[in-house]
Parts: sequence; C-alpha cells; structure tokens
Amino acid sequence: MPDAVGVKLMRLPHGHGIDLPQYVSDGAAGMDVVSAEAVRIAPGGRHAVATGLAMAIPEGYEIQVRPRSGLALKHGITVPNTPGTIDSDYRGELKIILINHGSEPFAIERGDRVAQLVLAPVTHARWIMVEELDETVRGAGGFGSTGM
Repeated sequence: MPDAVGVKLMRLPHGHGIDLPQYVSDGAAGMDVVSAEAVRIAPGGRHAVATGLAMAIPEGYEIQVRPRSGLALKHGITVPNTPGTIDSDYRGELKIILINHGSEPFAIERGDRVAQLVLAPVTHARWIMVEELDETVRGAGGFGSTGM
C-alpha cells in the first residue's frame, strides 16, 4: 500500500454523527463519502448533496468525485460532471452533484453512501506553440475514428 497523503478535514455543524469518507477494502482507489442530508431526486433531476465536510487538499493534488457503480447500475444515479474536481484552494463545503437518469424518484437518507473520492496528483501544462504537429497513424480522425 502506498504512503498516505495527509488531507485536513473539518466537520461542519450538520456533518456531526455521520461517517467520514473511508476506503471500504484494502484495494479500493476511492473513499466512499456519505450524505449529510435527506433528499429526494426526481427522474431527470439534479441536486448538490451536502456532505457536512470541508477540507484543505494539499497543493499539487485534487480530489476527484466519482459515481458509485452500484447506484449507477441499479438506479441511474451518477455524477454528471464525472469526475468532478475539488481544487486544492477550495475551502467550502464538499457537495456531491448527483443526477437521476432513472425512471423513478430516488431517495437519499442522511448517512447513505453517495459517491467516491479519489485523491490524485495534479500536473500543470505549459503550452508550447508550434507551426505543425508530428504525424500519427490516427492523425486528425475524430469521434468514432478508432472504432469498427
């Protein structure tokens, strides 16, 4: 198991009494995060689900917010901007944007697992302007160009 990176975490008043994000198996890449509120999301609806947590992510890292596969498969519940990004300079409440692609309203109770959080390193790009790009087999082939 790789060395853990420390991330400062603060419970907000409405976050007391619920589980902190946690890895549920030794090989898990993501930590399950739970809801700090009860909410019902209508079919086609979206909601920013409160977690009752704020954090200070170390510089050079981000936290990616990813859907839980079981919610996506069984209920059509997903994160619409997958992966969502929490930047290292954000200090507000972590909220999980969920959308209901299912055909039934979906109820979330306080303490329900709603998403996964993955801590990831960030690499910044430096643009290098050129007059032309190197050639590849694919070239400028766009959407669907590598499929059958």
